[in-house]
Amino acid sequence: MALPMLPGNSVNRNLGKEKFHKSQHFDYSNGVAMMVGSEKPGIGGELLLGQSARPKYSLFPKGEGSNAPAWVAFDKQVLCFDAYFQEAVPQRREEKYRVRKCKIYFYLEDDTIQVVEPELKNSGIPQGTLIRRHRIPLPAPKDDCFYNVHHFNINQEIVFYNRTFMITDCDPFTRNFLIKMGVRLIPPASTPADPYATHRQEMEENMKPLRPYERIDTLKQFLEHDRKVLRFYCYWNDTESMFGDSRELILHYFLADDTMEIYEVVLPNSGRDAVPKFLHRGKLPKHAPIPKHQPGEITDRTVLNVFGPVGQGGRYILDSLKVIEEEFHKDCDLTIGGVINVWGRRVIICDCDNFTKEYYRSKYGIEDFTPVSYQASFPPKPARQVPPYTGFGSEEDSLCSCQGLLPKPPQKDFKKLMEKDRQGLVSNVLRFVAKMLTDSPVDKERVFIIYFYLSDDTIAVFEPPQRNSGVIGGKFLKRGQVKKPGQELFKSEMSEYFTAQDLYVGARLDLNNQPFQLLDADEFTFSYMEQHADEVTHKNHSLFCIYSKKILHRNFIEIPSLIAQAFCNGCVLHRTLLAEMDVQLSEHEIIRLGRNYSLREQPEVDLSLVLAVAQDQLKKKNFENFTDMIRAFTHEDRDRSGHLSSKEAQIIFKAFRLPLSDDLQRALLEKFQDESEKIDYHAFLSNINWRENPAPAVLPDVTVKVSLKAVWMTLKKTVHFFYQQTHILRRHSLTFAKAATCT
Repeated sequence: MALPMLPGNSVNRNLGKEKFHKSQHFDYSNGVAMMVGSEKPGIGGELLLGQSARPKYSLFPKGEGSNAPAWVAFDKQVLCFDAYFQEAVPQRREEKYRVRKCKIYFYLEDDTIQVVEPELKNSGIPQGTLIRRHRIPLPAPKDDCFYNVHHFNINQEIVFYNRTFMITDCDPFTRNFLIKMGVRLIPPASTPADPYATHRQEMEENMKPLRPYERIDTLKQFLEHDRKVLRFYCYWNDTESMFGDSRELILHYFLADDTMEIYEVVLPNSGRDAVPKFLHRGKLPKHAPIPKHQPGEITDRTVLNVFGPVGQGGRYILDSLKVIEEEFHKDCDLTIGGVINVWGRRVIICDCDNFTKEYYRSKYGIEDFTPVSYQASFPPKPARQVPPYTGFGSEEDSLCSCQGLLPKPPQKDFKKLMEKDRQGLVSNVLRFVAKMLTDSPVDKERVFIIYFYLSDDTIAVFEPPQRNSGVIGGKFLKRGQVKKPGQELFKSEMSEYFTAQDLYVGARLDLNNQPFQLLDADEFTFSYMEQHADEVTHKNHSLFCIYSKKILHRNFIEIPSLIAQAFCNGCVLHRTLLAEMDVQLSEHEIIRLGRNYSLREQPEVDLSLVLAVAQDQLKKKNFENFTDMIRAFTHEDRDRSGHLSSKEAQIIFKAFRLPLSDDLQRALLEKFQDESEKIDYHAFLSNINWRENPAPAVLPDVTVKVSLKAVWMTLKKTVHFFYQQTHILRRHSLTFAKAATCT
């Protein structure tokens, strides 16, 4: 009974179908174009009546194995079978057929097969890959299907393209895989012998000598000691021959192949040609000279006797006991103090390098590497007599003309020039105030500035102009090195020049027969001489020793009374104390003590006085760019707060070239700074504007006096210092006494 046409039931099979194409009837099979329409499915890829689907890969029962695709589950898994095939050889008399062994590889991921024949030496036939990797079809009439894993087993024949292969065995992985698949393996079979291979093996065995060759393996020695060379310093005494002399040699021993080479040390002006090598690299025989040998006479293997026919069937005996062997020098023969024979020349080994010492210490345990002295001590080189100075040019220039045929300019101390030359704001120039030592009343009042340049030890003297003095100021002495007085002019030795150690406050200088007395120095000079006391101070090492020697013999209870007496008399404190202690110090050392141990307090400076001085300098330079400076300050003030830092203000001052000294600028900026160290630039520019807000005139003799409080604080500071020194000196009296004895 037919089913009723209920909802959801339909006889139309095309419902839900998406493919309606017709399969093509033409394709390539083994590279040949042919019509394969009968094997193609029908409309939409559905099989026609009577057709069966061609399997693309090996099929396994559903539910067994992994669900992953074959190219993932069997990746890098290959079955390997041992096989052979017979090949007829009708052209040769020695053989009728040939047995060729091969390997069959079956790739499980895509059922492809590859056949490879191992290459044999001197086979004369092309070997290697016989069948490249691809899917191999079954023999006809089933050539539409391909080989799969079920077609393989041991001890059975398999046909690939009309060539029959006999599978004899397989590897352990293949055996385990087939057993797990349920394949019943047949016991392995043996491969038949190849007649021609057996014949060739017999021939090769007959060609081998009864006593095999001695194996000489030099590769290991080369790999272990490649580029390792022992270096020896040698000596050859050739004074017995005519016109012979002593030779210095350098011997190189190459550990890679036990060879030697020798170089000769050719000294300058020795009269000998600089040949490339004294001895070429090679093995050095111990007993030389020896008779010359014909080419091929000396080989690695020595033949003692030859008998029998020449060629096949002859026999020869090798010298395995080393009956005839030539001895060569080895590394064990080279020792310091030893003598080696270099082709009839006695060469003495005198010394070696550090690598050679370490090699012999580690290999042979040698510890004594005392070098052998082979050179006589040369007499001291006589000093070159330099002719006296002629008076033309400088002494250095005249000396350079005597040192060579081609005169060269004198060399300067370039390192000192680079270290002591001007670096930024550091001038490296010592400035002293000096007066002329003379009986002339006019010259006594003249003031000079002496410049000492540390870069080249040159001196320049300038005289500042003084009003109504009658003397024109300016350059008094051109910059250059100045000789010390009391030296002979025409002499062979170099003259002594004034150095930094000769310049200090209180020193007397005779500059070109004109005496000067150094009275004072600037702040940079004092600071530099204190920081570099070992370079410029003339009594740096004995100063504190003398000072401690005098203090050890003083009664320190009298120091407060001396301070009070010195204060009442209005004298300088440390000068009075040094005078009481009878310590002979120079003026510069006294100033240094005062700078080191005095309490320096800057007195409060009046703002009106500083503004008056600043306006006076601006008025003299006719500086009126205050409006432009307001714009520059406003531009830099990003927050429009009316305040800027002192560093930014100084940059603007440099941009407008404000004609005020650095000290005066710092004093003004400190007066207008607030708690955050910023200045009110509107108030600052308004106060220094001499056009709108003029300040009262400044008198020439206005000075800032130190208050009594500052003097009393200085006294208290000095008293505290002396009490500290008293405690230290009492504990270390022995040390100070030794230091005083040294001076």
